[in-house]
Amino acid sequence: MLYDCRGFVYSYDTRQRRLSPWKTQTKIIVMVVNKPKIIYPCPFSKGYGMPATQAWQLLSIYYVYRFILACSFTLLFYLRVGPSLFLFSAHNGHLYAYSSLTYLITTLIFGFLVFWRIFGYSILVQLLIFTDIFMLTLIMHASGGTSSGVGILPAISVAAGGLLVGGRCALVFAAIASLSILGAEIFTSELHFSDKTNYSYAGMLGATYFAIALLSVVLARRSEQMLKLADEQQHTIIQLEELNQYIIQNLQSGIIITDEKQTIQMANQAASRLTNLTEMPDNLVDISVELSNAFKKWLAASDHDIAMLKLSHETEIKCRFMALPTYQHVYYMVLLEDISLYNQRLQQSKLASLGRLTASIAHEIRNPLGAISHAGQLLSESPQLTSQDQRLTKIIQSNSTRVNRIIEDILNLSRRTDSAREKIDVVVWIKDYVENFIIENGISESPFYTMLGEHPVWAIIDPAHLKQIMDNLCQNALRYGEPEKGQIAIRINKTSFGPCIEILDNGPGISAEHRKQLFEPFFTTSPSGTGLGLYISRELAELNQAKLIYYLTDENRSCFSLCLQDANLTTIEI
Repeated sequence: MLYDCRGFVYSYDTRQRRLSPWKTQTKIIVMVVNKPKIIYPCPFSKGYGMPATQAWQLLSIYYVYRFILACSFTLLFYLRVGPSLFLFSAHNGHLYAYSSLTYLITTLIFGFLVFWRIFGYSILVQLLIFTDIFMLTLIMHASGGTSSGVGILPAISVAAGGLLVGGRCALVFAAIASLSILGAEIFTSELHFSDKTNYSYAGMLGATYFAIALLSVVLARRSEQMLKLADEQQHTIIQLEELNQYIIQNLQSGIIITDEKQTIQMANQAASRLTNLTEMPDNLVDISVELSNAFKKWLAASDHDIAMLKLSHETEIKCRFMALPTYQHVYYMVLLEDISLYNQRLQQSKLASLGRLTASIAHEIRNPLGAISHAGQLLSESPQLTSQDQRLTKIIQSNSTRVNRIIEDILNLSRRTDSAREKIDVVVWIKDYVENFIIENGISESPFYTMLGEHPVWAIIDPAHLKQIMDNLCQNALRYGEPEKGQIAIRINKTSFGPCIEILDNGPGISAEHRKQLFEPFFTTSPSGTGLGLYISRELAELNQAKLIYYLTDENRSCFSLCLQDANLTTIEI
């Protein structure tokens, strides 16, 4: 909020001057005044701005000075202090008494107006300065004119006016004070109230008033520039702080700030998401004992600054430790990084290398394979073959087809480009996919039933890659999931990572021994399979920063879960 002499209090919305932030641990709330408060304008000023709170504080200080001055004049007269009433009131005692008492009464009235802010800032400053000049001139006249020394006091009022209001108002105050002093001398001389008149001293006082007014204007403008610069710097700092907070909170990498006692000082949203916690605990050991032990090991030996943290559902988190020394304390940052980000980049590099390799060997393999397959077909058409020879030709044909299918799968994998991820509604997408899958495979009765919910679930993934993954999982479920025992379930499960598409079949499940090799290339338990389907599916999932896992449910049902990235979660990739 900003104030100037023209009578306006500016907020950030009107002049983009200042923000007043109220920070919490994870959010920043910005308090902005929407409507400017209009105060009485100063008709002489070009405009002078200072924070409203500081302006009222300066006015209060000046009022205290005036109150002390008024009390001093009154007490000097009524308490009869000093020789000849301290040289005051020597010329006209009655006028001095009435003037000093009036000065004190008006000061008390202004105290009520200032501290309760009955009127606007500008009009109060002007009234205070004008009454000061008038009453001090009257007291000076009652005390014997310029020779009493009271004439120097209006200079303080002029300086105060320049600092409190600034602009042309200070020159107006100086002009009024000079005219008042000169008028008092002329009045004294013309009516012969005193034998001693000093026009030269009155002129020097007037010149002093103008000099003080100009100096106060210069000082006021410099202070205004400093206030503007400080305000702009504060605004810039606040913007940078908001930007830093936003970047930290929306990083894909989790950040935890802790001390030597492992007490968590700050953590961003990604840290809670990666550790599968709805609320960040107070200590590292509450997150993971392995993480706490790794941190202790790093403190003992700084060489071990990287640790692998394994969470539920086979999720691996890479932890990195670094020191953050400050002026008084030393804090430590624990950087949590999802392995899927590394896998995505590694996968892209792997696919590029694999593409170059397979492109070079595909021609060398497929040409002789085509010749073998063609020769086997011609041989099987020969009428002179025995039944045993016919069986051998079928073996040649089936294995040639299998090798060709392996080559096709490898080529499809190597041709994968970077994922063209987009925001999709998983609920609508699955409904359309199930309908198309049934039509494409010529299935009369749907072997699937869906549990999707009624509300949209948004995720980020390449739809073409998602279809290829779902085709592989659904075909495996139809082939090995014993659909004759019941329909295969497709459901959506919401997790801290994001929405997960789960496919549950009725098969006997995969043994613990085979689960370790389930997603390895060329691993298969079927004599007709290539062992590349699940491997390609996981590679495509990692290419889209998704996770494909397998686990047994509480009912011992096989479940493949594809966890996608939440589209509503804003993250910054670095």
